[in-house]
Amino acid sequence: MERKTSAELRQIPLAPINPIRVTERAQSLAAAVLMAGDIAIDGTAGKGRDTAFLAQAVGPTGHVHSFDIQPEAIASTDNLCTLAGLSSRVSLHHRSHAEIATVLPAGHRGKVGAAIFNLGYLPGGNPDIITQPQSTATALQAAFGALRSGGRLICVAYTGHPGGMDESDVVLAFAAERTSAGDAVEKIGHVPNPGKPWVLSVTKR
Repeated sequence: MERKTSAELRQIPLAPINPIRVTERAQSLAAAVLMAGDIAIDGTAGKGRDTAFLAQAVGPTGHVHSFDIQPEAIASTDNLCTLAGLSSRVSLHHRSHAEIATVLPAGHRGKVGAAIFNLGYLPGGNPDIITQPQSTATALQAAFGALRSGGRLICVAYTGHPGGMDESDVVLAFAAERTSAGDAVEKIGHVPNPGKPWVLSVTKR
């Protein structure tokens, strides 16, 4: 086998080291606390990946409530869950995540093991249709209120699109409130520079 010199090795381009995607980090944070039979919330169905992930995590005795205002997001999530054989454990709500408190059945309140929010706009969709600060603030409060003890709320905030920084500020305010209340709060990847996505994790005491 031909050996390369040190100079030749230095000229070989190295593969970039990709940091874990924020969406994967969000799912790993949820997986760490979810148990079979839990209720879960996907506050932004999008393409359906988080909904399907949560449905797998809670198992056949658990249930997932998934929200989105865009019909194409609901259709995409429905298709993904159907193909994965997960539809029976998922309720799709073509409604704003601000309506979580209204939609969530009384029997599921206080039993939510994890709630995931992936803010911004639908990937591949209309970038002008984005989650809004006020509805997100309402949704975060409602989802957190529905958590069981030890349950976790995970929110991925994007700051690179118009309106993203304002919504990020709402998420930060929620984080400060939960910190003052004594819950376990972690801000992963949060930097003051705009354009960087970051993840909030709040575990209910």
